[in-house]
Amino acid sequence: MKEMAMFLLKSLAVNKDAVIVEEREEQNSVYLTAKVDPADKGKVIGKDGCIIKAVRTVLSATASKANKKVSLKLED
Repeated sequence: MKEMAMFLLKSLAVNKDAVIVEEREEQNSVYLTAKVDPADKGKVIGKDGCIIKAVRTVLSATASKANKKVSLKLED
């Protein structure tokens, strides 16, 4: 999950080195916390949050193949 989130977020960000994803796993759930450069935050979130919702959808589809649930939080 972490690798997929890193790939998706880095492809959206201009400052790719500032993208950090932390992963925590509990039973059938995966919790991801992402940090991006403040200048890239708007680009990652998108208008009305449509881009970050799409990233979460892709991650959920990937997680469902492994019978897991995934949660992505974007930190300030």
